[in-house]
Amino acid sequence: MMESVLSRRLPLVAYAWENLTRARARTALAMAGITIGVVAIASLGMFGAAFEQSTLNRVDDITRSVWITPGEDAEFEAFSRDHVAAIDRSTGDTVHTVTQYSTGVTGLRTTEQATVYGLSDPGAFVAADGGQIPETWRSGAAVGPELAQTLDVGVGDSVTIDGESYRVIAVLEPSGRSSLVGTDDAVVVPQPQVETDGYQSAIIRADSPEAAFRTADALDAELNGRKEIYAVQDAEQAIERFNQQMAQIDTFLLGVGAVSMLVAAVSILNVMLMSTIERKGEIGVLRAVGYHRLDVLRLMLNEAMLLGIVGAVLGVGLSVLLGMAINAQLLSDPLAFTAEALRYTVVGFVFGTVSSFLSGLYPAWKAANARPVEALRD
Repeated sequence: MMESVLSRRLPLVAYAWENLTRARARTALAMAGITIGVVAIASLGMFGAAFEQSTLNRVDDITRSVWITPGEDAEFEAFSRDHVAAIDRSTGDTVHTVTQYSTGVTGLRTTEQATVYGLSDPGAFVAADGGQIPETWRSGAAVGPELAQTLDVGVGDSVTIDGESYRVIAVLEPSGRSSLVGTDDAVVVPQPQVETDGYQSAIIRADSPEAAFRTADALDAELNGRKEIYAVQDAEQAIERFNQQMAQIDTFLLGVGAVSMLVAAVSILNVMLMSTIERKGEIGVLRAVGYHRLDVLRLMLNEAMLLGIVGAVLGVGLSVLLGMAINAQLLSDPLAFTAEALRYTVVGFVFGTVSSFLSGLYPAWKAANARPVEALRD
């Protein structure tokens, strides 16, 4: 039924499809070339988009953060409560203070030199793998996983820091290299438990990287004059460099896909030329019974476009399946397609159809310009 409707409304398209089905093996191989080309472009592009998103997710703490330390023109080495209050007045976001020093930490097995962090809001920076970090934390210590293994301590044991004993209330999850506070081989205690007159840094968490950039600019403008009293830092430059690197990678991946598409285009050109030669007599008959050159040209281009459209649709379908597998691996969600990732399926489809059309131009022109008498004689 579908073929009859197609024959009535689009006779040239129906005739072109009938011609393609005569040589099914050759047609299938030509379509396969387009399919592979589309998969190469779309799936490689989606891999690049998923990799970029995965990387940004891993460094989310950094990209959404602004960290402030004493500047090079500051006359102090650590922030006092007044300095933190000045930072707090300059932003509407919560200011987290961090105190850091190195000392010996004694556990069940040995004494190890380790970093001790005093955090005003530990839950904003660390998470417990064993035990629990209470929302209101006033006593006890949380130990990083590597240090806990070295000291042979776990939840409920005790560690000694500067002669004072702390009960271990949690063993922390691995912090990773992208964390602002590296706690794998460190101890975290509540800020009031650290005997110090100041804070080494203050950290502000924003809702998004863009919000963090705006906050950093506002803080720098308000807190500093001609001198850098407060060193305000964000990840804007790092993200710009990362985006530039990803753009180069995307260009390379698209280049690989374009080469595959070029090979597919050459395959279609070969198929169409072979079809033109084999059907020279048929084309002569068409011209003899009243088909114009434009009709023959349209017929051959329809064949090329059908090859491209069907091959591109199959390529897009396979690319989406591959994209789901990539997303499941990198983003832990098969359907986590970004707008950029889906854009590559459109790019692949357009490449497939356009390359097919261009590959069919010369064979179509050659067929349309064949003289009917010579074609019938051959």
